[in-house]
Amino acid sequence: MQTLNLIETPPSEFNAFRLYEKSTTQVEQRKLTLMERLQSCLTLESILDTFATEIADLIDVSGLTFNKGNIISSSSQFKSGRKERLFELKLNNRFLGTLTYSLNKPMSLKSHAVLQSLHEYLLHPINNALRYQEALTLALQDGLTELGNRRSFDQQIKRAIHAANRHLTKVGLMVCDLDKFKEINDTYGHKIGDLVLTHFAQALQSSIRDSDSCFRFGGDEFAIIVEHASENSLVIIENRLKVAIAQDPLLAKYNVSSSIGATFMKRDDTEHTLFDRADTVLYQRKLERNRQLSIV
Repeated sequence: MQTLNLIETPPSEFNAFRLYEKSTTQVEQRKLTLMERLQSCLTLESILDTFATEIADLIDVSGLTFNKGNIISSSSQFKSGRKERLFELKLNNRFLGTLTYSLNKPMSLKSHAVLQSLHEYLLHPINNALRYQEALTLALQDGLTELGNRRSFDQQIKRAIHAANRHLTKVGLMVCDLDKFKEINDTYGHKIGDLVLTHFAQALQSSIRDSDSCFRFGGDEFAIIVEHASENSLVIIENRLKVAIAQDPLLAKYNVSSSIGATFMKRDDTEHTLFDRADTVLYQRKLERNRQLSIV
């Protein structure tokens, strides 16, 4: 006769947060590994991706978003969840930004507490990423007008051409300069000249869509990249710019006007051929304008 022994054990539900409840060697090693991985990240997206991977067995999260002013970055696999939970991040009592969890189900109080303790590993990497992004922005930004500089233009025109060829859309390019800007500088001084340039940059920005981009190459040379352009896009921007210049008191005071060369990308264009064609149109329009003024 065989005897079957039954051993009854109380049910237990696995909770990954218990991995962080005790200061065991394994837990400390996991935290150290997380810290090392985060410290090696340069961008906000890579930090969020790394952290999202780490907490995947802790909480049912579909995405992370970091927000500070106009800086917004999300994890690469971000999806909207049913719930959201926000955390304010502070470093040395200084507001660093807001971390938002997109959740598939509500967050428990225990989960909330554990995540808050893990956030300390995010603070310095995020601060470093913000400084890195700021340095990149300054490297691609004109110091006077805060528009993109020539280096930024070179990067974006390549990307715009590639995207237009891939999606079969139109890209427009406008290059422009200020008429008789040297006379303004010589007559009124460089301080007034700088004010004219900054006001003109503001007029440019007010004349374009959010999807378009403005750049200053130096001196009084500017450019606009118009993505997903229609047949009338470049004409509309040029007309808006004329109105913006006329309505700006400082630009009107110094009788500022601009010459523009505009063209659309062709399928066999490179960034060089596209720019050269727009620059040629600008040169021709300036010659025509000077010829008309000499006749008058």
